[in-house]
Formats: sequence, C-alpha cells, structure tokens
Amino acid sequence: MKPVILVCISHYLPGYKSGGPLRSIVNLIENLSDDFDFRIITADRDLGDTSPYESVPIGRWTEVGGAQVFYLPAGSGALGTLYRLLRDTHCDVLYLNSVFAMRSTLVPLVLRHLGAIPRNPVILAPRGEFSSGALALKRWKKRPFLALSRAAGLYSGLVWQASTDFEARDIYRVMGRMAKEIHQACDLPSLVDHAVKQRRRDAGDPMHILFLSRISPKKNLSYALQCLARVRVQVEFSIYGPAEDAAYWAECKGLIQALPKHVRATYRGGISPAEVPRVMAEHDLFFLPTLGENYGHVVAEAIAAGTPVLVADTTPWRGLATMGIGQDLPLDQPQAFVNYIEELSRLSVEGYAALRARVLTADAVRKQDSRDVEHNRALFRAALQAG
Repeated sequence: MKPVILVCISHYLPGYKSGGPLRSIVNLIENLSDDFDFRIITADRDLGDTSPYESVPIGRWTEVGGAQVFYLPAGSGALGTLYRLLRDTHCDVLYLNSVFAMRSTLVPLVLRHLGAIPRNPVILAPRGEFSSGALALKRWKKRPFLALSRAAGLYSGLVWQASTDFEARDIYRVMGRMAKEIHQACDLPSLVDHAVKQRRRDAGDPMHILFLSRISPKKNLSYALQCLARVRVQVEFSIYGPAEDAAYWAECKGLIQALPKHVRATYRGGISPAEVPRVMAEHDLFFLPTLGENYGHVVAEAIAAGTPVLVADTTPWRGLATMGIGQDLPLDQPQAFVNYIEELSRLSVEGYAALRARVLTADAVRKQDSRDVEHNRALFRAALQAG
C-alpha cells in the first residue's frame, strides 16, 4: 500500500484563480502519484466565486487526475464536515499549503493540537508567505497571528517545506528555533508539454508585453505600469488575471489612464490554464515585478513557451541575464526595468529569434534535471520517518 498524503488546500482543480499553490499540488501529483496516495480536501468553488463548481460532485470523494478529492461544501456545516474528514480519513502525512489560511491550515493545526484528530506528521509549506515583501502586506494582522500561533504551540514538531535556499532562510528568520526541521524541495514543473507557435517579432513592431497573475499588491502590477510610463518605445501591454483586490485594481486603472500615448494597456480578464501557453507565446516579454514568490509557476510557463522574462529579484529565478533569457532586477532600480525593455525593443529580427531559441533550450535543460522530483520524494519520506 502506498503511503497516504492528506492535502489541505484552499482551492484546487477545476479552479485556477488561486495560481501557484494550486499548480504546485497539481504538478506534485503528476510527478509522485506512483509513490504516494494523494487525497485532497478543498473548497467547492474557485477563489472569489460565490457559487460552487458545476462539473464536480460536492461533499463526497471523487477521483480527479491522480488524486481523490473531497470538495467541502460551504455553509454552517463546513467546519463540522472538515473535522470529521480530518478525524476519520486515514493518512500517514498531513500536508498543509499556507500559513495564514484559516480553514485549510489553522483549523487542522488547532484540532491536532487539542488531540481532536490523530497527531500524524505534518508538512507545512508557506508558499512564499514568509518573504519580506509578502509579510509586509497586512503586517498589522500577520504579525499578531504568528505571535499567538507560536505561543500556543501550533507549529511544534512540524516539517517545513522550503522551495529554495531563500525560502529556507525566510522560514528560519520568522519561526526561529521552532522551525527545527526544514527540508528544501522545489516546486515541480508540469509533465505536460504544450506545442505552441511563438510570435515572430518584426522590425518596427511595438513591444508586446504580458502581465499574467492575480491582480493583488503582492504581484505588483502597479510597479509594472509605473515602469511602462517611463519607456520611450511603443508598447502593447496585455494584463491577464482575476482582479481579486478591488481597491488595488482601482489604483492600477488610474495608472493605466495616465500612460503616455505610445504605451497601450489592455485588461483581458482571467484565463484558464489551458490557454496560458498560447498567450505566453504570443508576447515578446513576460513582466512580473512581484514582491515575492517561493517558486513562480507563471515564470516557468513563460520560459516553457519560449518567452523571455523580466522579473524582480524576489523569486528563485535568478541569473537570467547570465543564461541570456531575461533579467531579474531589484525593485529599488525601476530604471533598470525600463532600460531592459528598451534594449529588447532594439533587437534585430534575428537577434530576437535567437533569444527565443535560448529560452526554449533553457527550459529543455531544466526539465531534464530530475533532482527536484527526488527532493520532493525525500520530503515525504522524511515526514514519514518523523512519525
């Protein structure tokens, strides 16, 4: 019998609006379902939706891909159902995917601490929530929450997952000696390859630049718009993603209206995962000045589509200039972002085609490296041994 990994996550397939954490679990199951029996407890609707999915059965276990999934119905009985699932579902490891999620992390940790559910080994993946940029958002709420949770002992004896060395340092900086066991296991790429046709960039074309992510302060769309207001070349800027923060989106719309005439920004709404490779390939540059990512699946998707990337140095995607596939730059140097966009716009047709080819080569090399899969396998084996 394969060890059972019980995954608690706020949102899962067929949803997509919650972005990276969901993709992390999908890709994990694609890669490791032969080794482990994954069972997932999640919400019955996508992020921000007011009604449940129509395409899946609610309130019972159902097979989705390589996992069994229980879509938890909303309403007053949801916590009672969650408690019974955590109490009665056999598992060898409980896998939590956020520090601040009330229902999918805090409730299981409290029930475990009180002895109301089995004290199985727990892996907690912060998913980038401990980066300096992420913690600075709603700091007034996060700091007291962490202090009370630590004082209550909710994090005692857990196995922490860090996607990178940077995140491991973040976890230790925030949790201190309470994070005794930190295992590095990078998020995994999808096993599905999408054949897409890259856009040909002709001489004199405007730069076709893409922002594809949740529209929230953490993803920093406002910074991208402020940079584009300073460029001196023609730009067509496409914005994809759910506008989950109304006040922040209002701020961004004000910045869009103030853009110079040679920079045109268009909001194109949400996008399903199946459409992402095509949309990535249709653009000359992917631009994400995020405040922090533990992995950055959307960056991986851009590279897989052969699209150069321009990101902040707040993600694990470093050394892009050395590889010749983009730039990772500090947020306190906005002119450096402007300069790279203008530099890219001056490439010849042949120069830009060579850049695309380097991006695709880098993606192929990355996917041939099996060490990340083994590190994830070792993460679960370590947790099993801890139990």
